[in-house]
Amino acid sequence: MQNVTVVAHRGDPYRVRENTVASLRSALELGADAVEIDVRLTRDGVPVLLHDETLKRLWEHERPLASLSADEVRGLTDGGVPTLAEALAATGGGRLMLDLPGTREVRTARRIVDAVREAGAADRVYYCADAAAMLAVRGADPSAEIALTCTSLAPPRPALLAAVKPRWLNYRWPLVDHDLAARIHHDGYLVAVWTPDTRRSMRRMIDAGVDSITTNRVDVLCALRDRASRPSSER
Repeated sequence: MQNVTVVAHRGDPYRVRENTVASLRSALELGADAVEIDVRLTRDGVPVLLHDETLKRLWEHERPLASLSADEVRGLTDGGVPTLAEALAATGGGRLMLDLPGTREVRTARRIVDAVREAGAADRVYYCADAAAMLAVRGADPSAEIALTCTSLAPPRPALLAAVKPRWLNYRWPLVDHDLAARIHHDGYLVAVWTPDTRRSMRRMIDAGVDSITTNRVDVLCALRDRASRPSSER
């Protein structure tokens, strides 16, 4: 059986608040091969870890992130929202998958790519999001490793694939079966999925032959992968 890459979705959110340094570290300690994080820019252009457009859901503040400076974010969250630089430093040699939900322009992507370069982390970072965001990343960094997010079974347009040059195609897990994974592999790409959280859905993805699974339950997926990798007589 292939060695499925275990990617922690926003860290270890069932135990520790998502997209925080503690959550990232917890996921890596549980055995994650990589951690997926969400990166947006503050008003003054600092990349920080936050999935939503506002601080409301996690930090009880209604104001949009884009209206706040990095210092204001730090004050409102008591330092709970890390900068990308802080996250890169805190994860040592750990691999990070940067999801860029707010990115549409090359200048925005360049801020994030520059932060990765300044941290000396380009060799352990890759990027995922929709076509617009990944086109921006490709414009900012011709050598970036990209996972192009796909939300339907319609094959990505050849012109888009040629422009983005992804290594991975990243699908919602219910869309993927063995035939789709085989077709993607035949076309020369790796298959990533998000976010199966039950043992049954994880097993289904492993059996389908995907290369990477992003999940909120890292410990469960690591245990399943390890068990599936052992000889049948030892399971």
